Amino acid sequence: MKRHALLILLGLFSVLLFLGDAAGFYQLGFVQHTDAKLYDYRLRLSMPNSGDERIVILDIDEKSLKQEGRWPWSRDKLARLMDQLFDRYGVAAVGFDVVFAEPDNSSGLGVLQALGKRQFRDVPQYHAVLDQISPSLEYDALFAEKMKGRKVVLGYYFSNSENGAAVSKSGALPPPVFAANAFGGRPIAFTHWDSYGANLPQLQASAASAGHFNPLVDFDGVVRRIPMLVEHDGQYYEALSLALVRAVLDKPALLPGFAAEQSQDYGGLEWLALDGGLVIPVDAEVSALVPYRGKRGAFQYIPVVDVLSGQVVPEALRNKIVLVGTSAPGLMDMRSTPVGEVYPGVEVHASMISGILNQDIKQHPPYMLGANVLLLLFIGVSLSLLLPLLSPVRGMLLSFAFLAGDIGLNLALWDYADLAMPLAGGLLLIFTLFALNMSFGYFVESRAKRQITGLFGQYVPSELVDEMAKHPESVSMAGDSREMTILFSDVRSFTTISERLEPKDLAQLMNEFLTPLSRVIYKQRGTIDKYMGDCIMAFWGAPLPDTEHAYHAVLAGLEMQRALAELQPHFKARGWPEIHIGVGINTGRVSVGNMGSEVRVAYTVMGDAVNLASRLEGITKEYGAQVMVGEETRLAAPQFVYREVDMVRVKGKERPVAIFEPLGLVGEVDKDVLEQVKLFHHAQHAYREQDWDKAELELLSLRNMAPDCKLYQVYAERVAYYRSNPPGAEWDGVFTFKTK
Repeated sequence: MKRHALLILLGLFSVLLFLGDAAGFYQLGFVQHTDAKLYDYRLRLSMPNSGDERIVILDIDEKSLKQEGRWPWSRDKLARLMDQLFDRYGVAAVGFDVVFAEPDNSSGLGVLQALGKRQFRDVPQYHAVLDQISPSLEYDALFAEKMKGRKVVLGYYFSNSENGAAVSKSGALPPPVFAANAFGGRPIAFTHWDSYGANLPQLQASAASAGHFNPLVDFDGVVRRIPMLVEHDGQYYEALSLALVRAVLDKPALLPGFAAEQSQDYGGLEWLALDGGLVIPVDAEVSALVPYRGKRGAFQYIPVVDVLSGQVVPEALRNKIVLVGTSAPGLMDMRSTPVGEVYPGVEVHASMISGILNQDIKQHPPYMLGANVLLLLFIGVSLSLLLPLLSPVRGMLLSFAFLAGDIGLNLALWDYADLAMPLAGGLLLIFTLFALNMSFGYFVESRAKRQITGLFGQYVPSELVDEMAKHPESVSMAGDSREMTILFSDVRSFTTISERLEPKDLAQLMNEFLTPLSRVIYKQRGTIDKYMGDCIMAFWGAPLPDTEHAYHAVLAGLEMQRALAELQPHFKARGWPEIHIGVGINTGRVSVGNMGSEVRVAYTVMGDAVNLASRLEGITKEYGAQVMVGEETRLAAPQFVYREVDMVRVKGKERPVAIFEPLGLVGEVDKDVLEQVKLFHHAQHAYREQDWDKAELELLSLRNMAPDCKLYQVYAERVAYYRSNPPGAEWDGVFTFKTK
């Protein structure tokens, strides 16, 4: 956890950012837009794509305008429409998605009355006729009379004065459904408007009721909600759709539905109920989500002119709820909705009426805010703590699991509980945390790789650097004690060689033989500790652990000899002397890490095993061996054929050690070499048993087989010496070196 503290803190900061948006302290535009689009998508997927047989739209369409003239029509036509609808067709109720705010003077009655006051003031016959025909020319009164006793609901609109303009109020509002202080000071965020445009008082008094047709337009200009109740001058007025449903149901009482518990900041109004069982879920602004049933035209449209002319069959309208509105573009009653960018406003109200009657309005109660905050908190904290601990693949799987869980929960609530829970916040939070962890991991890994390359690039091959970058936790510069294998190589008679060459040639020679030897070490996953003139010091087992460090070190020692042999013709061609090296290898527990002073440090190894490796390299020339290893190395790398060279006591060490010469991998050494190893071990056994005759006989055979082998010569000389100078019965067969 401590290692990932920064990443966890960044994740939790992202969580707080999304929580602030979910809690409503501020708004993140990209979250709001995404949530709106996801809501629209869910709505389109789940809508039935069919209208409601109980609802018909009488359309003031282009056909009607062409035949009856431009809108507004004279009210006598509307009076005739009322008779047609109720008397001939037997509709259940009529709602107007238009406002009758101005008196209708189209009958000419005002002109006739003005003439009676002037030109025909003294003509009794004129006044008698005028009195007789006046009632038929009072179009507003005629229309009002035709609405009386019938379920006719008028529409009107609210607005707000802007930039200090005077409040505008025209017409007469219907009686409020709730009076002032009806909600007892509860903190309910009703939509408030200070201006309105309503119907003529005469018409309003005759209508069964009236409702506003204001939608709530969201930030993106799309209509998704209708405020069921709005506040004006402290009183509360219902929407057109709600007023029309109540009119159809003979005006049942409207009851507010409060949550059982109410906090200081939570008004608790979660639904509106009609006495009789219908419930309308509302959100914090007392608005309801419009349950769109399909794209434009889902409901049955009938041109108004066809009803006026009686061309519609009675069954098409009998007992239907009729909405009078317009789809004509010139009348400007088009809305942008989730199901269409150009959508008749009257069909919005039809959808809401259908939703109230069908009880299929999605709920978005005020407490959904708290539920969303808790869900985001759970998702965010869980992923912030878990993702930094997981590999990229597991982190991706966990993120997908949370993603699927969030989507599944949201769809389940949508389908089975009719709850419209926000979705974008959770999805975007999951994506954000996943991207944060992946990008953070990438940049941290890149930074770690650069650091590791800077620290170890001069010591180890690029392949190991890549491995260390993948697992930086396994790499440390701090001191550590571990089992490792150390290699020393040194050029034989380097002083003599350097004296024969010019400095420039000597430098070139050094580069040309050190480079291939270093490549061999890199190839076998070794770490170059340092170059000391003609000497190379390398080790295996750090900075990355290597379970086969001894095997790789011995293989590197043998390959270094082969690589140098391949260089000899090149050296000879340039007039340079032949180069021969001795390689000493030893395995043991050492200290490895950054060591040095405040002025300079180096990544190196220290310990007795290191010293012995150096001694082994030094005594290779005493036996004519190319590679010499200690006993621990032989035991740790059994893949090779070894010849035991001697039991020696090196300078600075009291305990004798067995030293061995690796001859090649098992299965790759020639039979004659294996035979020599067998004979030499017999000779060595006789030598240690002080059986000088047998030892001399075995060595003579070996020297005949390999006349140039210095090892056989060394032992022959020792046998001759000890024959003349017996070492005594206490001799342990160990040869002691007095020099390094």
